[in-house]
Amino acid sequence: MVKIAVFDSGLGSLSIIYAIQKTFKAEIIYFADQQNYPYGKKSQAQLRKIIQKSIKLMQERFSPDIIVVASNTPSLLLNLETRKIIDIKPPLRYAKNISKSKQIAILATKAAIKSRGLTEYIKKNNFPKSFRIFKINGSDLVELVESGKFLTDKKYCKKIIKKTLQPMLSQQPIDTVTLSSTHLPFLKLLLKEEYPCIQFIDSGNIIAQKIFTKIKNKQSKRNSLKIFASGDLKRFQKKLNRIGIKNKVSSLSI
Repeated sequence: MVKIAVFDSGLGSLSIIYAIQKTFKAEIIYFADQQNYPYGKKSQAQLRKIIQKSIKLMQERFSPDIIVVASNTPSLLLNLETRKIIDIKPPLRYAKNISKSKQIAILATKAAIKSRGLTEYIKKNNFPKSFRIFKINGSDLVELVESGKFLTDKKYCKKIIKKTLQPMLSQQPIDTVTLSSTHLPFLKLLLKEEYPCIQFIDSGNIIAQKIFTKIKNKQSKRNSLKIFASGDLKRFQKKLNRIGIKNKVSSLSI
């Protein structure tokens, strides 16, 4: 049986967990560090401390085979990837392959957009000079998901989506946008409704396949999900209930 720990500061981990569960069966430990939400407003020093503590806690408490840092922001700001730890970065290689206009936008948190880590990551992908990469601050969209408004007020969500994306998309022939916060896949249908000609891509399936190549000989017989959170458990339980998850949330703090 394979055990995978997945964590971030809120609901974003679920987009990765859903992709994992569709790809293979595993025992999944999900930790939502609500006490430190949002990661996107933390300094690099603050994030390093939070992430190091979280990884240590996952290792000591659950002894997982794989730990997934299910957030683009710390993954870009910190050097996290090891044999056992998987981080999540914008799927630029995939975006490069599917973009016809060669104009790609990265939609991510404010901290990620402004980070040196993202600039260096773009350089590492060795885009030809014919490509242009744009950065869009999607922190307001992350909040639409974490607050639950993506379920309860779609009209308002579309308003914020247009306010966030339209200034850039109206000026550039962008045809591909990476959803580079794990919260953003929850808005994918709304994004497609507003911008049907743009391809919105996320890292969920890519990460699931990456994990599968590491553990395919250790698959579990069934999927299981245990949920832990820091901060206000009742409030987080309500968030989960709104999206149809009835699993009991247990307390865990770093």
